[in-house]
Amino acid sequence: MKLETIAIHAGDNPQDNDVISPIHLTTTFKREKDGSYPNGNIYSRTANPNRLALEKTMARLEHAEVAAAFSSGSAAASSIFRALAMGEHAIVPNDMYHGIAKLIKNLFIPMGMDISFVDMSDLSQLKAAIKTNTKLIWLETPSNPLLNLTDIAAVAKIAKAVGAILVCDNTWTPPNLQDAFALGADIVMHSSTKYLAGHSDVIGGIVVSKYENAFFEKIRFIQGYEGAVPSPFDCWLILRGIKTLSYRLRGHCSNAMQLAQFLEQQPKIEQVLYPGLKSHPQYQIAKAQMNDFGGMMSILVKGGQEQALKLAANVELFTRATSLGGVESLIEHRASIEGPESQTPNNLIRISVGLEHIDDLIADLSQALDKL
Repeated sequence: MKLETIAIHAGDNPQDNDVISPIHLTTTFKREKDGSYPNGNIYSRTANPNRLALEKTMARLEHAEVAAAFSSGSAAASSIFRALAMGEHAIVPNDMYHGIAKLIKNLFIPMGMDISFVDMSDLSQLKAAIKTNTKLIWLETPSNPLLNLTDIAAVAKIAKAVGAILVCDNTWTPPNLQDAFALGADIVMHSSTKYLAGHSDVIGGIVVSKYENAFFEKIRFIQGYEGAVPSPFDCWLILRGIKTLSYRLRGHCSNAMQLAQFLEQQPKIEQVLYPGLKSHPQYQIAKAQMNDFGGMMSILVKGGQEQALKLAANVELFTRATSLGGVESLIEHRASIEGPESQTPNNLIRISVGLEHIDDLIADLSQALDKL
């Protein structure tokens, strides 16, 4: 069965007469007279029909065995690190989503977790960082916001050789764009707030595991007992978004490629960071492991921070806002968002390319550039 069909029907309950599954707002479920639970659901913190439908759908879309949905992408990511045993070592990219990086630096490392930051595009650095207790390697490719790429298959070989779990944050590359499992990943994580939900109206995260094993059971335990779970309505919204995911991604990718090509020709733009451009230094890796190049890009504006901020201020159609993956196009100056610890260039503007007509998007950035 193709992904488009799975996305629409994997969450269906054959026992329901509803064409669209209802929202199960109940917090608790009835026991039978003998004390049993006929549908297996006991309490909505540990399981709920809407959450189970979302998890089942994501597992099938990723050709994996199991998934666990969380109330945010950060909660999903946190559960993976918290599933490590005391004394186990993790390696993460030095260019990654700043929210997870802040969790690592300000919470996990001070708690005593052994976590190293390396340049994942340099396999020699990764190999040098491995210790005898390395248990987990975390990838984010393309990276946020510099769009650096990591060779997933090459890292998978390194991880397998030392017995480490390979995790890939696929938020920017949901199903159809990059099959991290086929390339050797053990776990895939998504902020379902972004492309999965797709309409900027719900917060969520999900961990998908290729196999139902002891490490995933720790994640499931954290999900159920710490309770950072999405509400039934949140699950319903995300599942509704997934139904159109494949078709939305085609529009995002098409618009992004055309916009990147336009911006690459503009004299006031220093560089366009988009993996689909042949000018991208890791274009061959992108071509080998991505089915399409996504809807995210960053641009470096000539003239430094002042000109970058002016460009963002001059847009009329693009929305100046944090986040990504929605139908609307967003633009922001990332260094300002990330704060004083940011390593992002101060002339970098990150763009989430939406589904407006490409002519209108180009026209808006064109007039904004003319005002610089």
